[in-house]
Amino acid sequence: MLDYTLIWDSLPLYFSGALLTLKLLLISLALGLILAVPLALMRVSRAPWLNAPAWAYTYVIRGTPMLVQLFLIYYGLAQFEAVRHSVLWPYLSSATFCACLAFALNTSAYSAELLAGSLRSTPGGEIEAAKAMGMSRLTLYRRILLPSALRRVLPQYSNEVLMMLQTTSLASIVTLVDITGAARTISSRYYMPFEAFITAALMYLALTFILVRLFKLAERHWLAHLAPRKH
Repeated sequence: MLDYTLIWDSLPLYFSGALLTLKLLLISLALGLILAVPLALMRVSRAPWLNAPAWAYTYVIRGTPMLVQLFLIYYGLAQFEAVRHSVLWPYLSSATFCACLAFALNTSAYSAELLAGSLRSTPGGEIEAAKAMGMSRLTLYRRILLPSALRRVLPQYSNEVLMMLQTTSLASIVTLVDITGAARTISSRYYMPFEAFITAALMYLALTFILVRLFKLAERHWLAHLAPRKH
């Protein structure tokens, strides 16, 4: 027999976990996107000394599990005495900082590849028109290529955001009480795993629904010119 009385009394813990989940998600996505833009520009460069390091970075990050990356940053770096005595230790000893760093590095690699693909698929007419107006290469990227690529990548990027939302659940493994961490706490405290994790799943579904709707509105606003015209 399912009993949700204790779950109801524990909702403040779940809501606190939801706020932490959103904090981890937003910080990671913001940092990841900041890193992804220069990485994407390096990926589309014809210069091997720019392209190769960016390719190696995205290959390693995308080719290793997120959990392994999180463990290496949070647990692995702590074993080095030089790290423990460095100015970075107050940050690297923080589970929140390490989780945000691991998630940001992970999403930056995937976002960079998405953005690089969008840059490569830019219609030739846009580039020719910009060159005809006398735009420099820097102005071309700043005013034409990057804004156009960022708009067109929205549908694919929305999937990356949803995947990152699910990925934040790994934060509970490094002692953070996010939504999954709240469910684990309730499960171990009251021996109610089914009710605890069903509640967590419902909260993730609610956040997913909100994110999907926000991206649909963004696509409707910025990609309206790409929609089929009604006759």
